[in-house]
Amino acid sequence: MRVFICIAMATALVPSAQAQLRLPLAPLPTLPIQKLTQTVGQVGAGTLEQLSDVRQLLIANLIRANPRTIAADPHGNPIVRGELLAYSPSTGAIEAAQADGFRITREQSSGDLDIRLVVLQPPPSMNIVKALRRLREADPAGTYDYNHIYTSVGVSGGETSDAQSLQSAGPSRPDLPRVGLIDSGVDASHPVFRDALIHPWGCGDRVLPGAHGTAVASLLVGHSARFHGVLAKAELYAADVYCNAPTGGAVDALVAAFAWLAEQRVAVINVSLVGPDNAALAQIVRALTSRGYLLVAAVGNDGPAAPPLYPASYPHVVGVTGVDAHRHVLIEAARGNQVMFAARGADMSAADIGGRYSAIRGTSFAAPIVAALLAQSVTAPELSSSNAAIESLVQSAIDLGPKGRDLTYGFGLVGADYPAD
Repeated sequence: MRVFICIAMATALVPSAQAQLRLPLAPLPTLPIQKLTQTVGQVGAGTLEQLSDVRQLLIANLIRANPRTIAADPHGNPIVRGELLAYSPSTGAIEAAQADGFRITREQSSGDLDIRLVVLQPPPSMNIVKALRRLREADPAGTYDYNHIYTSVGVSGGETSDAQSLQSAGPSRPDLPRVGLIDSGVDASHPVFRDALIHPWGCGDRVLPGAHGTAVASLLVGHSARFHGVLAKAELYAADVYCNAPTGGAVDALVAAFAWLAEQRVAVINVSLVGPDNAALAQIVRALTSRGYLLVAAVGNDGPAAPPLYPASYPHVVGVTGVDAHRHVLIEAARGNQVMFAARGADMSAADIGGRYSAIRGTSFAAPIVAALLAQSVTAPELSSSNAAIESLVQSAIDLGPKGRDLTYGFGLVGADYPAD
């Protein structure tokens, strides 16, 4: 059995850790699952202090491997080189930016969310930091930021299978639960998806199945003789924001994916990605949650002392942490006010590309359990039904920490029976 697992668990043995980090051009060493599992139980306080530092090391590795397309912001976060974002700018602001030497490289809009995102290229003589400052000073009421890159899971072995043609899954079926996914591509040919209706999006006319997206999708809607996720028969709207590119997971790709899911009226969306606070991403999240969409996001695996990661830490996003088979919080899981629920995130397996099943670990894999539970009752984006679904889940949660909501487990464990294999 080929194994894929969070890089965070390898911290004590190799310089690699972060369940939501993807290095398409700079693969790191991998370890046999037996040795890796033994190490997890022996991780000490020194390793906890290193988790966030290790993520920064991996990001630096990603930037060094792709110097022409990826750079770092002043805090060391990866960004698409030479690109700035303007969120729903006024016509006057864009005209002023163009007069100052900025060039529009592409743009997108969503009537459903009433937004417009413009990607700007600074003048050649202006560095990216100065360029962002210039835009913000010229239009203080506007929303401008870097095109940050949000990272997904590190995988041992090959991460993406051969490209497949994008094929329609057929018309939507109103009798099935619906759930959205923003991640890598999904291997819809896996037997675990035989009862699911998968609508792929992204990467032009290709599907590039990835191990992470396939695993998360199986936890959402998978079902087979040896495995079942939460929604045995459901519609999955799967947006691939990576497309096997070094700059995969950039904010403009996330915005486009959110806009597509809003167009499809998919009320519950799973996002097992992490990155820094970004002004444009914060706005799209606000646009969705204010309309009754439920965004479920992994809180990340930088360790308990790490600063908040996004989008899980934005207001009204359902942040999810992970626990093991003994209902203990994962040692690498983030802590804080962003944690709303806990779900199983270790000591389990999920679908892998090529028809296989592989061991998984991380908050990335706890989030889809919560998203699927919410999708059972939320059929359309509407604030009252979304709030009722959250309240119902709160009432069913198993309190694992101090009485009431806490910074480690949130309201407690939900979906304790999932996954089953």
